[in-house]
Amino acid sequence: MPTNKEIMTALYAEIAKGNGRPYVDALADDVAFRAIGSNSWSVKIKGKEELVREVYAKVRERLEGPIKSYATRILADGDFVVIQSRGDNTLKDGRRYNNDYCMVFRLENGKIKEIEEYLDTELVSSVMGERV
Repeated sequence: MPTNKEIMTALYAEIAKGNGRPYVDALADDVAFRAIGSNSWSVKIKGKEELVREVYAKVRERLEGPIKSYATRILADGDFVVIQSRGDNTLKDGRRYNNDYCMVFRLENGKIKEIEEYLDTELVSSVMGERV
C-alpha cells in the first residue's frame, strides 16, 4: 500500500495536468474542509458532495479549462500531508488566477478525511469575486 505522501504526490501530479478526477475520487464521503480566512470563500464544509458543489464547482465555473495547481513542497508526518502549491489558472475573462496555497491533509485508509486550506484570501476575492 502506498504511503500518504505517495498518494498525495500522485494526486497532485494529476492536478498539475488538469486532471482533478483522481483527487475527487480520493475524498472520503465525510471529508471535512476548512478554508481559512474571512470572506465568502472562507468556509467550513462537511461532506464530499457539498465540497464539490460549493467550492470546486464554483471555482471551475469561473475558469477557462480545468483547475491546475503545482506542488512545490510536500511534507508528511503520519496521517498528515502538507502541500505547498501554486495555481496556474486563467479565468474565462482572460485574467490570471495563480494563488499560492498551503494545504494540510489528513488521510485515513488512503482517503482524504480532512483538508485545511491556507491561501491569499484577498486575491481569491478580488479575482474570483464572491462565492455565491
